[in-house]
Amino acid sequence: MKVEQKGHTTTIRNTQGNTAEFYQKLHHEYNSFKSQNIIVDLSLDKGLTMDDIKLFNDLIKTHTKGKKSLVLVANSVNFNTVPNNITLVPTILEAHDIIEMEEIERDLGF
Repeated sequence: MKVEQKGHTTTIRNTQGNTAEFYQKLHHEYNSFKSQNIIVDLSLDKGLTMDDIKLFNDLIKTHTKGKKSLVLVANSVNFNTVPNNITLVPTILEAHDIIEMEEIERDLGF
């Protein structure tokens, strides 16, 4: 797990390859990131499945209740099958753009 902080956003990269183990580690250390917007980069896991993506569902709900964004990055999945409550984009740049838009929406009261 590699962590990079840039402004109000923390990017957490899965360097292990196993998404289930990475999720457990992230969930365990969540309190140290909960005040930041989070980008979870899963792009190194070439065997990523929709079940792996859905592991993050509860964490996303918790983070959204705290008025922060959590965006997943992966490019090896079918984006048409991703549930609506999960924000999944193919690149880190797009993840930053999504967070910026969500910050503006929160500032405007949406």
